[in-house]
Parts: sequence; C-alpha cells; structure tokens
Amino acid sequence: MKTLFANTLPPQLVSQLRNYSKLMRLDKPIGIWLLLWPTLWALWLAGEGSPNQGLFVIFVLGVIVMRSAGCVLNDYADRKIDPYVERTRTRPLATGAVAPMEALTLFAGLGLIAIGLATMLNAPARFLAVIGATLTIIYPFAKRFVSIPQFVLGAAFGLAVPMAFAAQTGHTPELAWLVFGTAMIWAIIYDTFYAMVDREDDRRLGVKSTAILFGDADLFVVAGLQALMVVALILIGMRAELGFWYYLSVVFAAGLMAWHQWLARDRQPAGCFAAFLHNHLIGLVVFIGIVLHYTFEQGVSG
Repeated sequence: MKTLFANTLPPQLVSQLRNYSKLMRLDKPIGIWLLLWPTLWALWLAGEGSPNQGLFVIFVLGVIVMRSAGCVLNDYADRKIDPYVERTRTRPLATGAVAPMEALTLFAGLGLIAIGLATMLNAPARFLAVIGATLTIIYPFAKRFVSIPQFVLGAAFGLAVPMAFAAQTGHTPELAWLVFGTAMIWAIIYDTFYAMVDREDDRRLGVKSTAILFGDADLFVVAGLQALMVVALILIGMRAELGFWYYLSVVFAAGLMAWHQWLARDRQPAGCFAAFLHNHLIGLVVFIGIVLHYTFEQGVSG
C-alpha cells in the first residue's frame, strides 16, 4: 500500500519527503523513546495508573513532533559543522539535499502543530510547554557557548514530566519535580555517551559538551550520575508509594547502567554509541515497573 501510494507521486517529491523524514530523524526513533519514557512515567504516576486517554494521545504526538522539530533546528544550527564530523556528514542539510530555508519552513510547520497540541491542554501545562519550547530552541546553540549543553537538553526533555502532571491533575506536586530531576539526570547520562562518540571532532571544531568537560574522568562522572539516578528512582518509589514490581524494575535499570559502562569501557565510538542507543531500555524497564505496580499491587490493595 505504501509503495502504491509512493508510485502515484512524482519521484522528486518522494525523494524530498524522504529527506525531510531523515531531517526529522524519523528513521532513527531512539530520541523519541528517550523523550517518551519519562513522559509516560509521569502520566501513569499522575493518573495513579489510569491516565486520561486523550492526554495520552496528545503527549505521545507532542513527543514525536517536538523531537522532530528539535532535530530539524539542531541540524540547521549545525549545518556548517556537520559536513566535517564523520557521524553527521551525510545528514540532509550537510549534503545540501535540503536547503536551509526548507529546514526553517519545516521547523515552523512542526512548531504550529505543537502549538495546536498545546492549546488542548490546561493553562498550567501550556505555561510549561512555552518554557520547554524555549529550551528546545536554545539547546542547539548552547553547545557553542556553555560546556554543559547536556543540562539544557535534560531540562528541555524533562519538562514534559511536570507538563504531564499539570495536564492530568492541574498542579505540579513534589513528585513531579522529583521525576523531572530524574529525567534530567538521565538525559545528561545518555547524551554524554552520545557526545563521547564525537569528542575528537567536537574538540577540533570548538563544539562544547560534557564529554569534553569531563575528560578522562568521563566514565567515573557518568557512573556517579547513574548512582544518583538510581537513588532518585528509589525516592520516586517511596514518594509515590510504589511496591515490589517497581523496585524490581529499578534493580534491572541499575543492571543496564552497569552494562552501558561495560560497553563504553574503552571509550571507542562504537561502544559509546551502543551505550547511548541502549539507554532507552532503562526508561522502558522503569515504565514496565510502574505499570505492573498499578496493575497488580494497587489492585490487590484496593
């Protein structure tokens, strides 16, 4: 069916649509998963296992749209850098397959869709959406001026958490900010692994990152952040009164973190990139633990 539809369109249009898809990284959904899991944690916690179905659809679509918009803007900001980085030299803007004005137009279109989704939320969630959108715009340019752009990314990704709480309950309790902090720490962890892949190219081109900032202590610092994340996950369990299934998921998450350290142990680009790619499993495991708690333990206690 997809091939039949594609055959009815001019080949040049099909080719350009594929370029736009690559620009939005729809062919590489890892970023969607990394942003989606904490959002789903928040929706399930805020809804005590029964999130509003309409909000679920809005937030899933919002995650896809905002991640796509962020990728487009990031590639626009890096269009003069990407051609000189091994991993990014084949991106559509770097090769000239997509013009800068096309990228800005696509970003504007995605932004309008995001605004439309935000209007379906209540006022507190809309306010947080504005802050999140602002951080999303700032992040691609932050790595030129600050040594810790991963903190900006973490805040941008993490703001979906209090947004979900605000949309579901009308306010952002202490638990919302605890989950936000956890998501932010996690983003710094996986994006440091990601930055370790490009460290030498970034150093040569003057791009800043936590991988460069941490230097030879990178894995040690990441291990400290991983330990902090495990503690934060335990605190979430205590604050939300979660039970066995959730804490079992935290144990599995800690095991995955140790595995990621092993993958990146030699600091080789392939190992660091594998550690980054597999990080989304942590979010999946924690989400499964939350769902199992509300499915079984809360049902028994109720």
